[in-house]
Amino acid sequence: MTRASVTRKASSGTGSDDLSDAVQMVMQLMAIPGRSGEEGQVADYIRRQLLDAGVDPASLVVDAAHQRTPIRGQTGNVILKLPGTQRGPRLMLSAHMDTVPICVGSQPQRQGDLVRSQNPDTGLGADDRAGVAVLLYTATKLLRGGCDHPPLTFCWFIQEEIGLHGSRCVQKGLLGRPKMAFNWDGGAPHKLTIGATGGYRMAIEVRGIASHAGGAPEWGVSAITIASLAIAQLYRGGWLGDVRKGRKRGTSNVGVIQGGDATNVVTDRVVLKAEARSHDPVFRQQIIEAIQSAFQQAATRVKNVAGSQGRVQIDGNLDYEAFRLPEDHPCVQLAAAAVRGAGFEPETVIANGGLDANWLMEHGIPTVSLGCGQLNQHMTSEALDVIAFQNACRIAMKIATGDPSA
Repeated sequence: MTRASVTRKASSGTGSDDLSDAVQMVMQLMAIPGRSGEEGQVADYIRRQLLDAGVDPASLVVDAAHQRTPIRGQTGNVILKLPGTQRGPRLMLSAHMDTVPICVGSQPQRQGDLVRSQNPDTGLGADDRAGVAVLLYTATKLLRGGCDHPPLTFCWFIQEEIGLHGSRCVQKGLLGRPKMAFNWDGGAPHKLTIGATGGYRMAIEVRGIASHAGGAPEWGVSAITIASLAIAQLYRGGWLGDVRKGRKRGTSNVGVIQGGDATNVVTDRVVLKAEARSHDPVFRQQIIEAIQSAFQQAATRVKNVAGSQGRVQIDGNLDYEAFRLPEDHPCVQLAAAAVRGAGFEPETVIANGGLDANWLMEHGIPTVSLGCGQLNQHMTSEALDVIAFQNACRIAMKIATGDPSA
């Protein structure tokens, strides 16, 4: 969606309530460095704001997720549980604290209804500090009183950008058994992401045989040649990039290839990183098997004069499973009602990337993701649409109170 269309839809729902505190929060949050694994300062900011708002310290915890993630980070997930002032099922609101590395050094500067980094070499960090601020504004407003609400859980996740590790490793027992969840991340405030693809990642090690590239190349087995043949086979067979086989759809990519130290040595080791995605788990497995087969076959085709060949080791793991909620699910219906209550027409979409919602669904918590005004995420041109962000805060309040008409 273009910036103009986001602003036009967002402006129509603008109310008279004062959201200056929310804007101040997001400006401060976007200036805090906090790439994946280094979210400690962000977690400290969240805790200070909640304590200043009068939270019972016993209701605010940090789990040990960072002790189980691939990166041993500075902090775990920050979790706040509030008892309800009215009866109803427990609802959960979530966002992630980390940003991508390009956002370190962000200098947020507002110009009209847009915020960008004054530092031209960095992204803004609105992904996902805008989501962090939506939750924090909502929680502090409820803590200061004036609005009844059902039991609520707020969760600020770590390490989303490098594989959804915070939501994957969250200590579920600390969440209070929420019946449904609402996750704020990228895009327009009226957009409801009700499904997302599943992703599988692979680390591929190709071993060859080193030899002098000028004096005895015939005794070498090039790991680079093996990898190149495998990638070419995948490309020719339609198993690389946008993968379409009949009515089945998916994607795959070889995103990293590393190997070799000198031109006069036949390279004996190459390491690659690849991925496969599809909304259909069965078809995703077919893509995975095609990648594995291409590399194994390539290893048998490259031999030296003695008949020796290379070998391949492939290690993979499921990053997140695909999901899709029906449009009549109560979680979708509550989110849609809140969006309408804020003056918009909700738009349901299916994402081709992963979200913390993927792992919340795996944990048995139906989840809808909503946008909060981020534009051009992961780019130096990243911006935050302030009006869209403010309307995301209004939508969050409507969901948190369990009354979309509030």
